[in-house]
Amino acid sequence: MSSVSDVWAVVPLKHTIHAKQRLAGALGAALRQQLALAMAYDVLAALAASPGLAGLAVVTLDPAASALARSFGARVLTQGAADGQTGAVNAAAYTLSREGSGAMLTVPGDVPLITPQEVEQLIAAHDRRPDFVIAPAHDGRGSNAVLCAPPNAVRLQFGDDSLLPHLAAARALGLEPKIVPLSGIGLDVDHPRDLAAFMGIPSQTRARTLLADAHIMVR
Repeated sequence: MSSVSDVWAVVPLKHTIHAKQRLAGALGAALRQQLALAMAYDVLAALAASPGLAGLAVVTLDPAASALARSFGARVLTQGAADGQTGAVNAAAYTLSREGSGAMLTVPGDVPLITPQEVEQLIAAHDRRPDFVIAPAHDGRGSNAVLCAPPNAVRLQFGDDSLLPHLAAARALGLEPKIVPLSGIGLDVDHPRDLAAFMGIPSQTRARTLLADAHIMVR
């Protein structure tokens, strides 16, 4: 069973100055950077408020993201941070495994509707070792949260169509995945259509406040 000392959360954050290039048609560069940090704030706030986590780590080389992580008491890791989401998460999995951590829950920094309750649902689903729990993206193609026990139980490979390969990778190891659909974690804000969907859902998130204050209208 999972316990308070079992699961570490890992959030990979790329350099925010280069973040969210696919939103360039809807948002200017400065606002994209602000949005990346606002969404990261929302994600870290939810994770920090989740009592079932043993700890919180952020993989980044970005000074603003590092400062934000430390404001939540998160550990900042730099190994793999320049190697995209896949490299960052797998480097963190290696570090946590080497240190004896029981499990890793990785969540991207662009799911601002995440809640502590959703995090607890993922942790509650973890009841064995080895284990593999996954929350799909809202499009049914991506992987928006993955819990591995031990942290390196399954080598992760992220991308727009990572869900089915992740399921196959776990099953190839004889590990039947647990699929946990979650509406908040499922909505990653990566394309203008995602932005429109996010703005169509009332929330008290920092990301929504930022966009509303900027009078952003997305269709």
